[in-house]
Amino acid sequence: MRISLVCIGKTDDKEITSLIKYYLTRLPKHWNFEITEIPDIKNAKNLTPDLLKKEEGKMFLSQMDKNDWVILLDEKGKQYTSREFSQKIDQWMNSSVKKIHILIGGAYGFSEEIYSRANEKMSLSKMTFTHQMIRLFIVEQLYRADQILQGKPYHND
Repeated sequence: MRISLVCIGKTDDKEITSLIKYYLTRLPKHWNFEITEIPDIKNAKNLTPDLLKKEEGKMFLSQMDKNDWVILLDEKGKQYTSREFSQKIDQWMNSSVKKIHILIGGAYGFSEEIYSRANEKMSLSKMTFTHQMIRLFIVEQLYRADQILQGKPYHND
């Protein structure tokens, strides 16, 4: 199984980048985890939010095949505990899912094409965070899920 975090733009905060790298080295090799940073759309400030989402959507779609599992990080998505999230990953590993894409949208979210393509929506919190922080949070939660799946001691058990 391969897991890919696909996001718009680069992470320019050195502290966040350092923390992401810290967790990346701890993810299991068999997940073949990668972060794909889609370049910011040129002349984005001259586009309406809908047109910008459509352009970003084209870039997202270019990253995936028809059989890939697509998860949108979306404020209206389902929230999971860390244990529930690890169970989801376990289900994907034990099914025919070969590649999972976790998408972090741009400032205005996702286009209708991306919502239609998605297999599910997931929310990390009801709070709002920067897109850069979300990258760190999802990588940390993937690490945590792996630790749970390995049966390692978790959260004061």
